[in-house]
Amino acid sequence: MVSIKISIEVISPAQEEEILIRCHQVDDEIHELVDQLKAKPLIILGHHEDQISRIKVNDLYYFEAVDGKVFAYGENSVHEVKQKLYELEELCEDSPYFRASKSTLLNIAKIVSVHPSISGRFQALLENGEKVVISRQYVPVLKHRLGL
Repeated sequence: MVSIKISIEVISPAQEEEILIRCHQVDDEIHELVDQLKAKPLIILGHHEDQISRIKVNDLYYFEAVDGKVFAYGENSVHEVKQKLYELEELCEDSPYFRASKSTLLNIAKIVSVHPSISGRFQALLENGEKVVISRQYVPVLKHRLGL
């Protein structure tokens, strides 16, 4: 593994902020890094009791459709969202989310480990300790996204 030196310089408010990348060659990793730096955080509105909150999509663990409603699960919070699951899937197309079952969109960045379960399914352990089932038909998508 190549070590990368990271430097941060605090400048005066009068100066323009910039990010400079020095590399031996511009490859896919560099392009991906630049894309991540340019990306603005995707924000959705979540409803909980009588409160509406702005939520960064990348902070969420998964979305789940239950009885015609869609819920967004955070580390220790649950919000109802107005979008349908397929709309969220389109919205999160360029993010770490993938379809894990008919009723679940899962943030792959929040997975700690996965292991095979019954009937060809997988079970994912998330950073917050929750376990989410990945349906048999979506296991190949997970394997592809993990590079397996």
